[in-house]
Amino acid sequence: MFTVHSSATAIFFCVCTMLGWGSWANTQKLAGKERWPFELFYWDYAVGVALTGLLLAMSLGGAQSFENLSAASSSAVWHALESGGLFNLANILLVAAIDAAGMSVAFPVGIGLALVIGTAVSYIEVPKGNAALLFAGVCLIVAAMIISAMAHRRLAKAAHKRKSSGLVFATVAGLLMGFFYPQLMAAISPNFNSEPVRAGMLTPYTALFLFGIGVLVSSVPINGVFMLSKGSRISDFLRARPALHLPGILGGAIWMIALGLNVIASGVAGPAISYALGQGATLIAALWGVFVWREFRSAPAGTNRLIAAMLGAYTIGIVLIGQASF
Repeated sequence: MFTVHSSATAIFFCVCTMLGWGSWANTQKLAGKERWPFELFYWDYAVGVALTGLLLAMSLGGAQSFENLSAASSSAVWHALESGGLFNLANILLVAAIDAAGMSVAFPVGIGLALVIGTAVSYIEVPKGNAALLFAGVCLIVAAMIISAMAHRRLAKAAHKRKSSGLVFATVAGLLMGFFYPQLMAAISPNFNSEPVRAGMLTPYTALFLFGIGVLVSSVPINGVFMLSKGSRISDFLRARPALHLPGILGGAIWMIALGLNVIASGVAGPAISYALGQGATLIAALWGVFVWREFRSAPAGTNRLIAAMLGAYTIGIVLIGQASF
């Protein structure tokens, strides 16, 4: 089983998580340009997550992953599966928020809120790292969220109603998403990189495999509701040309690889710091949304100052969180 043992490698993995979690949503943007509805995109995304979880378990986890699965307690298995379902509900709301309001609004609000909740809960359960630096960084993330909301209010009134619904989706998504990571870590054996796996608990790779299954299975009821509300049909999904399915599968693979790196890094950095750094993805997504997709191009003069302040607060907050691990 592959693990890491140095802080530098753990921080590098967290930075890779940040890049992956902050960039996967570009695949949804690409699918949207092809007029591929987000609820159909999401089926491909869920498949990408599940397949990548299986590949991580078979490769980096090795034979131990499936030996561990047969010896795992039902409690640990359900923790991992439930974390996948909880994440899935939160993430599909986030995808809906991106569809309505764009990356530069959905990510700072939704993922910023998830970062605050997930970091606090993870630190309470495993108090590892410099608490003062960690929570100073989290406070700056909160400030960035507030500034993002202020920038959102300055958007043209013509787009306000649609973006406001996206803001609601993003808020609910953040409230839910803050709890999936602690739930996942509760299934994984503590100190897995330096100690034998505890009886009944999971290796990181077994947990990732079950998490992916949880995402895929829970998509049936969760995404089914969105399909009904949008009038989409599964026949539309099945008849689509193969090229339309690739962005979603790629997006799921990118997100799941990032989660795998984050979980591996948590053995050294601790779950709170690992998760908080990974959710610095908000900064990456905001950069994509502002500078590549130009989601604030219709905003009035003066909005750029708020955007700069938001990006600055996120950057400093992420640096402080990174320093908390040393």
